[in-house]
Amino acid sequence: MLAARFASAVAVSVAGLIVPAQAQDIQKIFVEGDIVRGNTPLGATGPICVLTSQFKRGENVVFRIRVRNLQGKPLDMAGIKSIEVALADGRKLPTRYGGHPPRQPTDFFWTAAWMIPENYPTGSLGYSITATDMDGNTVKWEPLREFRSWPSVIAGTVEYVKQAQQ
Repeated sequence: MLAARFASAVAVSVAGLIVPAQAQDIQKIFVEGDIVRGNTPLGATGPICVLTSQFKRGENVVFRIRVRNLQGKPLDMAGIKSIEVALADGRKLPTRYGGHPPRQPTDFFWTAAWMIPENYPTGSLGYSITATDMDGNTVKWEPLREFRSWPSVIAGTVEYVKQAQQ
């Protein structure tokens, strides 16, 4: 009997030490996307809108972004308050929503473009994407923490070629 009371007292004491786990906020929006080479006012430096992770100075890096709600529905300007692409060097890139390709869209998503300056250092480029919906829900997305999978600025000279408009 004494052992049972003791076990009961220990159980109550231990239960008092357990702090209830705080519920995590449910993620309400989700970011997905990719990176492609974009066209420039001077022309293209290779196939445009094709996935790539290596860019030379003078090339146009295009971040293509889609934000979805809990039901998987893509969010456009009516559902998104802001999307920001932040490069590891502190540079912030504005985004815009639109149809792609521009003349005969087959898809709609957000984009941010960055023309790599001629004096930009070579190497891997970390970045993140932060999206906020109209209800104030925010999510920050980053690529895998493996620098070899990040976009890279590589040495070399670009050659611009005029391509037919899509």
